[in-house]
Amino acid sequence: MKDLPIIALDFESKEKVNQFLDLFDEPLFVKIGMELFYQEGPDLIKSVKSRGHDVFLDLKLHDIPHTVGKAMEGLAKLNVDLVNVHAAGGTLMMMQALQGLRKYNKNTKIIAVTQLTSTTEDMLHNEQNIQTSIEDAVLNYASLAKQAGLDGVVCSPLESQLLTNHLGVDFMKVTPGIRPQGSAKDDQHRITTPEQARQLGSTHIVVGRPITQSDDPVKSYQIIKESWLS
Repeated sequence: MKDLPIIALDFESKEKVNQFLDLFDEPLFVKIGMELFYQEGPDLIKSVKSRGHDVFLDLKLHDIPHTVGKAMEGLAKLNVDLVNVHAAGGTLMMMQALQGLRKYNKNTKIIAVTQLTSTTEDMLHNEQNIQTSIEDAVLNYASLAKQAGLDGVVCSPLESQLLTNHLGVDFMKVTPGIRPQGSAKDDQHRITTPEQARQLGSTHIVVGRPITQSDDPVKSYQIIKESWLS
């Protein structure tokens, strides 16, 4: 799996995706989420993979354990590089997700979403009724994910160092909420720059709008990639 910034392809169609990918003359690591997958389906995955790009299929599965396990059996056959579930589904659900994935696929990495980077501590307390700090809530979910055998988690860069200290360097910390210096926050709250994410221990970063909505996506990507890899 490439150590590159993961570009969130938050487009509404395969045509838009191809127009974007045509701008680049190098292998990328891209994220295909619900907005795109629910409209274009598995054929899009095969198309993007055929172009030599790594794919993070970001569907955040969250249902009863049996349903998630069977769904993951289907996703396993797509041979993407990374998939995810919601840690809030519990340890048994995560274990069955892993079991379903490994039935047909030994290589795809699987991680769990802890708390979305759009979640604030006020939302955590008053809407989710989790009466701890965000850091403690993320660590709890991440610990369950590791116990279930998953490869890592999705978290904000601000929790990466905490998770490294408790769960080890090799446990993946895939971090959205990345904004280059001076970029708009949009609907993200817990954010850092690429350089800060690396220093805090993120193993992978996810960047969407600062690249995909840029006037010069290739230049924006190169700047972010250089900041991340340096």
